[in-house]
Amino acid sequence: MAKLTVEIVTPEKRILSVQADEAIVPGGKGLFGVRPGHTPFLSLMEPGALTLVDGGKRDAYFVAGGFVEVANDKVLVLADAAEHVSGIDVEGARKRLGEAQDRLKGLSSEDARYELEQATVRREAARIGAAGARA
Repeated sequence: MAKLTVEIVTPEKRILSVQADEAIVPGGKGLFGVRPGHTPFLSLMEPGALTLVDGGKRDAYFVAGGFVEVANDKVLVLADAAEHVSGIDVEGARKRLGEAQDRLKGLSSEDARYELEQATVRREAARIGAAGARA
């Protein structure tokens, strides 16, 4: 049976390069799955869990957004940041989420910091959710 080559790359380093039966990606318009023979395409990614399935086993990584390219049975994930879900500091993420939510309360939507704080809320909420994907 054919396999996918899945690579996760951040601006700092290559996080992963493995073979898998399927990749489930947090796309800009929702989750989507990729299996061998998938049509080539490029998509934005939202912060969330990128799940790899191989031989019935699941493994998950948090990606902080970025892009994913699918072509020729290869899934290239160009992530803003990425980490294995086992490495997520859930308490730290909850603290950062709460702090960003508190800062948002004091900002108007016209404030330049508003979008930054919203992005922090989305990212930390997604990290907490991805930590729940631990199998």
